[in-house]
Amino acid sequence: MPGLYIGSTSGYSGKNMIVMGIGQKLLKDGLNIGYMKPVGAMPVESDGKLGDEDALFVQDILGLEQDPEMVTPVVVTQDFKVKAFTGKIDGLSDRIADCYQNISKDRDLTLVAGSGSMYSGKYCDTDAVTIIKKLGIKAVIIDRFEKEFKYDYLAMMKEHLGDQLAGVILNDVPPHFMEEVNQLLAPFFERRGIKVLGVIPRDPLMGAIKVGDLADRLGGKIISAHNKADRVVESFLIGTMQVENFMTHFRKKKNSAIIVGGDRSDVQLVALEGDCPCLVLTGNLYPNDIILTRSEVLETPIIMVREDTYSVAKKMDSILSRHKLRDAIKIKQGADLVAENIDFQYLKNELGI
Repeated sequence: MPGLYIGSTSGYSGKNMIVMGIGQKLLKDGLNIGYMKPVGAMPVESDGKLGDEDALFVQDILGLEQDPEMVTPVVVTQDFKVKAFTGKIDGLSDRIADCYQNISKDRDLTLVAGSGSMYSGKYCDTDAVTIIKKLGIKAVIIDRFEKEFKYDYLAMMKEHLGDQLAGVILNDVPPHFMEEVNQLLAPFFERRGIKVLGVIPRDPLMGAIKVGDLADRLGGKIISAHNKADRVVESFLIGTMQVENFMTHFRKKKNSAIIVGGDRSDVQLVALEGDCPCLVLTGNLYPNDIILTRSEVLETPIIMVREDTYSVAKKMDSILSRHKLRDAIKIKQGADLVAENIDFQYLKNELGI
């Protein structure tokens, strides 16, 4: 009953994308795949039972129907934390092991999804290293590019896990960093006995968000072109500069939401005529009638928010880097990225499947 733990160096690194991508590829190869997420941080009730929102979503994508309490035996609620910190909960790793044995029975492979980083859950002995060793399974660790990779972290994981570390996946690698990965980092990892299973290039679509969802996340409201709330935003541009300078940057940033003060009608008009996916007007200021009319004619939504431009930009950066993988087009794109960029033959040999 082989298993594969998919963990990461930090939260929001692409675990769901990798799990679904690996699962869909192996299902196409004819393998009988199981799935569990031992620790869930997004409590949700399903058929009267407590489970994890992400786990239920991934199961659905993989075509699995399993008891949510079996799939996610540990769900982190406020009540759980109080009991854990006061020492009123123990035996969690044994419970996880029992559920794993049940789920993995008669499976060719069981995918075990991590939550947070490899150390998350240490306070109650449900961290990734503890679970991997308890279950006696192999592990893959994802490291998502954020200014640089966490090479020290991965080297430490190799020391902790030894041969149980099947390899690492470097995710969301921007084009300008690809050469350094291939010529410097990958050889470094290989010398340390760490197999680089895949290098997944950055894809703007994977971080994209619909205008309607963006408005909700920003705490704003759409005030025009409501019928186009499904337009997609891949990045953002701050429109605080002079119009001439703004136009230079705007031409280079396709599918970018424009964050601009509600009183900057000059920049707003340029952005609208340039077919941006949406305007985000800050300071709780309504645009003038000309802007509203052009917005409706060009079918470009306007989101109005209360906060200042700097605060909204910080929020946008966080939203686009942490937006959940939910849309069908993004799921397919993610599966394609995984299938094209991961060494599945090596992984199968490591797992003996």
